[in-house]
Amino acid sequence: MAEKKTTTKKTAAEPKKTTAKKTAAKKVAVALTAENVGFKAGDVYNALNEAGVALSVEEIAQAAKITVEETLLGIGWLFKEGKIVSVEDKVALA
Repeated sequence: MAEKKTTTKKTAAEPKKTTAKKTAAKKVAVALTAENVGFKAGDVYNALNEAGVALSVEEIAQAAKITVEETLLGIGWLFKEGKIVSVEDKVALA
């Protein structure tokens, strides 16, 4: 009796099903003390002073090497003191 050979058909591997994981936005903890906010205001002021032109919030954060949240705290402090002004969608020294 002759042996019957069976062959299996190779198919491309099916892609693994991945479950969509919701990645939470990275939360940044910012210490809300007058001293810390004052330091961030100094960082913002120095970045604007060195640039010599109006900068966006993101540009200030990058120049000052601080987060956008810290930049906003510093900007608020400086606005309150009348040290900066808004020029279109950017911030400049007063």
